[in-house]
Amino acid sequence: MTAPPTDRPDPSTSTPLLASPAETPVIALRQRRSLIGVTLGNGLEVFDWTCYAVFAPFFAKALFNPQNATSALLSTLVVFGVGFAIRPFGGLLFGWMADRFGRKQSLLVAIGCASTGMLLIGLTPTYASVGVLAGAVLLVARLLQGLAHTGEVAAAYTYIAEEAPPARRGLWSSAIYVSGFLAIMAATIIGALLTTALSEHQMATWGWRLPFLLGAALGLVTLFLRRGMEETHAFTSATAAPNRNASSQRSLVANLWTYRASGTRVFLLMASVTAMFYAWAVSGPTWAISVAHLDPTAALWAGVIALAVSASVLPLLGSLSDRIGRRRSFYIYGLGVAVTAFPLDHLARQGAWQFGLAMTIALVLFAFVASILPAVLSELFPTGVRASGIAMPYALSAVVFGGTAPYLQQWTAQHDVAFLFVGYLASAALLGALVMRFTPETAGISLEPTTPDRTDPIQEKK
Repeated sequence: MTAPPTDRPDPSTSTPLLASPAETPVIALRQRRSLIGVTLGNGLEVFDWTCYAVFAPFFAKALFNPQNATSALLSTLVVFGVGFAIRPFGGLLFGWMADRFGRKQSLLVAIGCASTGMLLIGLTPTYASVGVLAGAVLLVARLLQGLAHTGEVAAAYTYIAEEAPPARRGLWSSAIYVSGFLAIMAATIIGALLTTALSEHQMATWGWRLPFLLGAALGLVTLFLRRGMEETHAFTSATAAPNRNASSQRSLVANLWTYRASGTRVFLLMASVTAMFYAWAVSGPTWAISVAHLDPTAALWAGVIALAVSASVLPLLGSLSDRIGRRRSFYIYGLGVAVTAFPLDHLARQGAWQFGLAMTIALVLFAFVASILPAVLSELFPTGVRASGIAMPYALSAVVFGGTAPYLQQWTAQHDVAFLFVGYLASAALLGALVMRFTPETAGISLEPTTPDRTDPIQEKK
């Protein structure tokens, strides 16, 4: 029987920073280029999903029946949620691809699918010109993007975690959400600028298309950058070994079953953060406009300030987790959200600056876990099953908790039971802290392939 898990990382399991290949200038340059390629693609994915949420009030009446504005907005959010339904299939496909053919190949295909989806949305005909076909085209685009998103997440998480020095993996992992927050800021700033410069009629007819077309163009740039990336050392070492680890020789279903304890943890941890992310970071300004009835421009700029503050603390909190451990970061997040959820909801309804302050506090709390998610999830699996082990439970959790969040947020507000959604966010955050209480500390462990893996290491520690 092993000793109970501790809150602090074990220094003996960490590879010293001096041993990092980043000391070699050529390898350091390669790592920086790879970091840019991964984070830019991840940011582009988030940019797309954020643009959908930010511009939903503007294009809802253009692509759905404009006779009922509320119904049109809800229909748009339903399509947003349906985009999540395809994610488990994306998890199966891209997770398998990343574990069999490499993280780089999965990243290339994912960004290609995402760019195509953005182009489709930017060129979708209106309801007035083609009727319900407009909604059908939008649905196809969202399904394509949902398919690619899980592949992007699984490959990006594993790539950056495997490339990072073990003693600084939390810091490196924060780059994923830094790029995500900056992407949300970019989408929000574009929204604020467009709503300032264009009339309501111009926004509803063609203004909302501009960010999606811009995203499609940036996708081509990202594709070019990723073509020059190299595969991670952990993956190439595993595939080059004379006797590849056991997980690489088993079927995908067998691997998922073998590592079911780690997979369950991924599902529950993502359940604790997904709704929080979409409610505040992605749909926060939309909620402020449609529910709190704030001025659209003021709400969007308040969101930009909140995102800027939270993005600036992500590297600090990622580095902090390298010293205090992953578990304590989740404890701070869980308890912090539980205590502040209802006060922040009340504060956000009082005006534009109050909404900005509430969003800032919520996102700083979220940053405690957002900064380390790639590290935490990657540290639960061995090399041969790392991407697929993350992808499937991540996708399932996104379907259940992410795709429904914007709709539930709007629906509960319109039926005067918003307190149910707020309580839901608080309970989910506490769930994450509880899961980590029964998860061994993983900060600083090596992700390099070692001996053949036959059982779930998390199960063995029980």
